[in-house]
Amino acid sequence: MSTLTESAATALQLTFSADPALWTIVGRSLSVSATACLLACGAGLVLGAWLGVARFAGRGAVLAVLNTLLAVPSVVVGLVVYLLLSRSGPLGSWGWLFSFKAMVLAQALLVLPVATALTRQMVEDADRAHGEQLRSLGASPLLRSLLLAWDERYALLTVLLASFGRAISEVGAVMIVGGNIDGFTRVMTTAIALETSKGDLPLALALGMILLAVVLALNVVIALLRRWRERVDGSAADLPVGVTA
Repeated sequence: MSTLTESAATALQLTFSADPALWTIVGRSLSVSATACLLACGAGLVLGAWLGVARFAGRGAVLAVLNTLLAVPSVVVGLVVYLLLSRSGPLGSWGWLFSFKAMVLAQALLVLPVATALTRQMVEDADRAHGEQLRSLGASPLLRSLLLAWDERYALLTVLLASFGRAISEVGAVMIVGGNIDGFTRVMTTAIALETSKGDLPLALALGMILLAVVLALNVVIALLRRWRERVDGSAADLPVGVTA
């Protein structure tokens, strides 16, 4: 039997035997990413909705910066957060470095541009379609953004899903600020990197399969939302295509 076959068989055994070490890592990973996603999307939905209708000098530059942040590598975000939270950094007194809070902060900063950009695009498209009617009724930009965001509320659910997929599949930021400490800050992506380097392929494969299952589930939900949205009003094009690991 080949090494790959043996490792895959052991990985399946670990997955279905409720191995405590494996599922502790999975639970921590889901907890960190869900918390970061909720924090980032709370701010990103509001900021994105406002940017979708606001018109001001320098808006193009703001959008250019926002789009640039979408492509920032996670290790750069991790480095910035590390410098902020290190003992000599401005936030060093918080004592967050190599902790759950540090990982949440890093992932939230990584996800915030994604949530903001997707929301901004959805609300801006909706404003082109319905904004003139709202303006004729005397609606202020703030009110328009709120009304349009509410009208697109089901489409915005996919922003949450896409943001969560971005958070749970990244490795660089949480590796830097969390330290990959066993039993404390080790999550799925960092554990996969570590166990692969150690040669513990079964555990790495098991975590990899679970991570892929999570991302697959997110894409299935997004596809179902797209289909439902298409049946309702034919606006499936407003929804993100999916998430990647």
